[in-house]
Amino acid sequence: MKKATKRRSNGAAKGRTSKRSPERKRRANQSPERKRRAGAPRAAETDSARRARAARILASLRVAYPGATCALRHGSALQLLVATILSAQCTDERVNRVTPDLFRRYPDAAALAAAEPADLEAAIRSTGFFRNKAKSLLGMARLLCAEFGGQVPETMEGLLRLPGVARKTANCVLGTWHGKNVGIVVDTHVGRLAVRLGLTTSARDSKDAEKIERDLMELFPQEWWTYLAHALIWHGREVCTARKPQCERCPLSLDCPSAGKCG
Repeated sequence: MKKATKRRSNGAAKGRTSKRSPERKRRANQSPERKRRAGAPRAAETDSARRARAARILASLRVAYPGATCALRHGSALQLLVATILSAQCTDERVNRVTPDLFRRYPDAAALAAAEPADLEAAIRSTGFFRNKAKSLLGMARLLCAEFGGQVPETMEGLLRLPGVARKTANCVLGTWHGKNVGIVVDTHVGRLAVRLGLTTSARDSKDAEKIERDLMELFPQEWWTYLAHALIWHGREVCTARKPQCERCPLSLDCPSAGKCG
């Protein structure tokens, strides 16, 4: 006669140990307030609530990145302009390896305007798209010499007349060098974080830079526009990365509707 056997539940099967996923462990270690906010369904956010959340995000960024500034090394408005043009589809680290020699060879707009295209292309080849970038740099330098006395304009209108300069580049030069908060730099990192943090309501996606900039300008005080962009860029590189955001150590997670949901 066969003995009756008791079935064990899957969780108590002999030789098995229960394992919690990293996400479950993270949630288990959360404070009661964090659990409540993370688990509660998110209702449609009012404008006033979004502004309050944006203020908290800015405060958290100021604590986490008090010295956030442009990562491109430069010593003049022209050098920053050149470096920013080179940074398109290229890392700041790579640009910073290329520019010291470039700035020595072409110390001002006149020298850059007189550069041989082939020599300039060779000097910036490692930044990618070097032919288009060389064409933009030459056109930019020649127009500076022809119409601006070799000096970088201090207005959005003047900068946008230069070849290779769009609003993102102009915002970077105006805010970082001239200290003018005319707009907000929206690069890959800023666009991604604006969407993840729920700070844009009109953009189609993270690449809709024009609408993202407009939404951010409406949410944050103008005096912080330049800092905000640099801080978000730092945060996007160090914590809220594209493929694997580190939500467990993110200082913004309590105010982020995407916390624990990306990657």
